[in-house]
Amino acid sequence: MNRARKIIHAEEAWVRGITGRGITAAVLDTGAAHHPDFADRLVCFRDFIGGRTSPYDDYGHGTHVTGILAGNGALSKNYRGIAPETRIVSLKVLDRNGNGRRGDVINGIRWVIRHREEYGIRVMNISVGTVKEGDSRDALLVQAVEEAWDAGLVVVVAAGNMGPMPQTITAPGNSRKVITVGSSDDSAPVYSGRGPTKNCVCKPDVVAPGSGIVSCSALWQRGQAYCRKSGTSMATPMVSGAAALLLSQEPWLTNVEVKMRLMETTDDLGRPHSRQGWGLLNIGRFCRIFLTNR
Repeated sequence: MNRARKIIHAEEAWVRGITGRGITAAVLDTGAAHHPDFADRLVCFRDFIGGRTSPYDDYGHGTHVTGILAGNGALSKNYRGIAPETRIVSLKVLDRNGNGRRGDVINGIRWVIRHREEYGIRVMNISVGTVKEGDSRDALLVQAVEEAWDAGLVVVVAAGNMGPMPQTITAPGNSRKVITVGSSDDSAPVYSGRGPTKNCVCKPDVVAPGSGIVSCSALWQRGQAYCRKSGTSMATPMVSGAAALLLSQEPWLTNVEVKMRLMETTDDLGRPHSRQGWGLLNIGRFCRIFLTNR
């Protein structure tokens, strides 16, 4: 995560004590291993695939995503997530191959809506998407994330890796309401999804680094504490982590205000809106850390 940190200035937030403390984020993915970088902040685990009660991740994707959002670098000190004191609710909605059913994802989303006050959940990260936009069943998935948004959650969703052609944003990232994240540094063979959506919604909303990101490995007990992965799945928790930082500093903000702050503080990369949205996430400006010298 070092390269990404230099780009989006997350380390400046930590220096000023903005670490996501007091905020809980829900991560819907393949689960989460009991990795030391976030294990003491994993406050709840729910398994919609196998019904197990103890945290686990039999694919590794969810552990990596969780580490980007909230890892504290306990096993390294060189690799730290964006919001290293944020609490995590992990929902396993994808199987050991990284695949899943829309119904399980929807059930996970609605579980978060029901339990958001119990666990203090303010942010929901969904680094999950359909194979391609357009399946009629996607409407139910989009409806579920919009229910979560309407309930007040900051819902952050991956744009998917189906680009570079137009109209390749995957559901539920094609929702008009949620924050859809693309990768700022995509390249073959993985391209960030491009807008607009088939319903002519301008997407993605924002981009963040997504290539070669180092984060927590589910195999940490076998001597592999960290690993590299690429895709919009990796870019998404950077934005979720940034939202957690902001809300820990300004907890009165609504999800709409968080989204508007994103729109106002990104760095323009000079690329088409269909590729970069508003631009590159800049946590310094997003959290108004540099307000006095800009």
